[in-house]
Amino acid sequence: MEPVVAPVKPETPAGIDNLGRNGDGFGGGDRLGGGGGGPDSRGWAGSVRVYRTGMWMALAAIVMLFAAFTSALVVRKGLSNDWVATALPRVLWLNTAVLIASSVTFEFSRRSLAGDPSFSARRFSRWLYVTLALGLAFIAGQLIAWRELASRGVYLATNPSSSFFYLLTGAHGLHLLGGIVALFYVALRARQLALAPAKRVVVDVTAIYWHFMDALWIYILLLLTVRS
Repeated sequence: MEPVVAPVKPETPAGIDNLGRNGDGFGGGDRLGGGGGGPDSRGWAGSVRVYRTGMWMALAAIVMLFAAFTSALVVRKGLSNDWVATALPRVLWLNTAVLIASSVTFEFSRRSLAGDPSFSARRFSRWLYVTLALGLAFIAGQLIAWRELASRGVYLATNPSSSFFYLLTGAHGLHLLGGIVALFYVALRARQLALAPAKRVVVDVTAIYWHFMDALWIYILLLLTVRS
């Protein structure tokens, strides 16, 4: 009887376990944007669609909210005899310039990712922090505008016009704070995002939201100028 020879089990490369995982517990696919087009890359493509779909749904909800505010303002002004126009603080125009500048710096930050990864992370982070500072400056400017109105004796319940001023600017400010939180998150992960192109969808959806807040503010300012 011939002896039975057991097949030799191939050696597992260093750093890879029997499940094909690296030392960090993940496979070698596209989980962070590298490697070939395996199941992980298809899963991340699905996540990109989820990010974008969620963002557009959120923007649609915000549009509906401010459309309702606009409709209420127009109807309330048309039906009331107690409407007293609210003189807008001049600082609002400076705030507008600050917010527009923040959109420009955000685009500088986002487009810097197209360069050499060894340098793009620094440029991306630098412009991102400038955008963050401008966003905070806008919020500070809004607080100054509210204090100026208060010094004139114009408060939330003074008349319908002032009520809509505080409502519209306050609602916009709250939504912009959400954008500032997103900016802060992106800034903290700037280096990782610069080195992982597949993850940059986070930057893209944050940019969409930020630019939308810019456009929404311009609309609110025009509405208040014409209707208040």
